[in-house]
Amino acid sequence: MKGNIKRVIWIILDSVGMGALPDADKFDDVGTNTIVHIAKFNNGLNIPNMTMLGIGNIDGMEYLERSENPIGAYGRSKEISMGKDTTIGHWEMIGIYSKQPFPTYPNGFSKEIIDLFLEKSGLKEKGITEVLGNCTASGTEIIKKLGEEHMKTGKPIVYTSADSVFQIACNEAVYSNEELYGMCRAAREILIGDNALARVIARPFKGDCAENFERTAARRDFSLLPPKENLLVYMKEAGMNVIGIGKIEDIFAGEGITEAVHTKDNEDGMDKTLEYMDVIPSGLIFTNLVEFDSKWGHRNDPSGYGKGLEAFDRRLKEVMDKMSDNDLLIINADHGCDPTTKGTDHTREYIPLLVYSKLMEKGKNLGTLESFGDIGQTISDIMGVKKLSIGKSFYESL
Repeated sequence: MKGNIKRVIWIILDSVGMGALPDADKFDDVGTNTIVHIAKFNNGLNIPNMTMLGIGNIDGMEYLERSENPIGAYGRSKEISMGKDTTIGHWEMIGIYSKQPFPTYPNGFSKEIIDLFLEKSGLKEKGITEVLGNCTASGTEIIKKLGEEHMKTGKPIVYTSADSVFQIACNEAVYSNEELYGMCRAAREILIGDNALARVIARPFKGDCAENFERTAARRDFSLLPPKENLLVYMKEAGMNVIGIGKIEDIFAGEGITEAVHTKDNEDGMDKTLEYMDVIPSGLIFTNLVEFDSKWGHRNDPSGYGKGLEAFDRRLKEVMDKMSDNDLLIINADHGCDPTTKGTDHTREYIPLLVYSKLMEKGKNLGTLESFGDIGQTISDIMGVKKLSIGKSFYESL
């Protein structure tokens, strides 16, 4: 099969974990299980295509329907990196092991960081000498609370979460998206060394009062630059296509990406994936579907999450129908975000893995992979590029 696979379609279901990892107690995540708790809350999930691939057959999977004759390979994976966020999860997938977690700021950012941000962003020159917020908060709640003051004063709203993030929210009527992105670039430049957090995130919103404030689809992530020793760079150096769909380009700060497109939502992400399948015959089409995490996981909405999974499953059939004999489809998550827990943060969980090609052996149980890097190492093996520093290829098992 290896020599016949010319293109990999890799879809990340952002935050769709499947049960607490053995070290979940260190992250206060004992008992979490994103997909199973969503399924139980909704009295089941109508996901026939993922069922056909074998999602219910994965070792340790509960409640979901099993397939008697699955057509895909299926398994789950541990995470060896010290974290449970988007950046660390995606980095590990492509061969980057993060021994230390990125810094977090549960009490907000220091005066030194905020003052430097105001100076480097040019806000201080405009007479703005402080920010609003500077605390841990829900993105939707903080704009309701502080959005009107922001519009009156021009002070940006800065906040964080349990993740390693510096988030800036601005109303599009006060600052254009490009002005907001400029603030984020300034923050990214100063958040280095001991303060090298994972992502600076632009959170534009619209509306003229607290009752109608709404975040827009113009979110942008400004990530820490990853080490160059990774799958995406190796593929690009080998002259291969590496297409980033959704926030993939942002997660990797553009490293190793040959072409990218941002998306409004999961549906748009699937539309773009199908469009690229029509025009990119080889290489990697790498898609992140963020709404599972941002819209339903962090907002503790298991009902919406369940509907989102069912909507993805319907679109999945379109991808499978469009696949040629030279395609390999990989579907997995990057962490958990159990919407049934009391908190709204990511959760330290196993991730499910589904693999499908018309050429491979059907119904193969891949068991439990020791690292997310096994996925990237398998792609590296199939594509014939440099071996990654972590991960074990499961190509032979296919």
